[in-house]
Amino acid sequence: MLKVAFASTDRTRVNQHFGSAEGFVLYEVAPDKATLVGVAEFPEEAMDGNEDKLGAKVDFLAGCAAVYVMAIGASAIKKLLAKGIQPIRVGEVDAVDDLLAEVSRAMNEGGVVWIDRAIAAQAKADDKDRFSSMEADGWEG
Repeated sequence: MLKVAFASTDRTRVNQHFGSAEGFVLYEVAPDKATLVGVAEFPEEAMDGNEDKLGAKVDFLAGCAAVYVMAIGASAIKKLLAKGIQPIRVGEVDAVDDLLAEVSRAMNEGGVVWIDRAIAAQAKADDKDRFSSMEADGWEG
């Protein structure tokens, strides 16, 4: 399962610039379904000159594999990538449902680099957690 976010004012379309986004919707996506797990709203802000606005948005997206946006600045890209979140720019207003279907399809079929990388990282983390749990329970191998 991957967490994916969308910069959106209406929760149905990607229609916001990351830095000035007034809202994000957050989904957990599996190969066969997507579930809404969070919504965030932020005050309207100017596009330039306020780097502090990025922190709260990046913090909300913690644990996400990706965030879909209409536009994004270089400093926001850098902050997201440092947290392991892939920013994805859409060329026009895209429907969230269509993008969720694309992510689910790619989880099944592979071939989308950021999704393949996120799934591999998640599997590695799951293995580490499993072995840590075994060790804590006194597992002897």
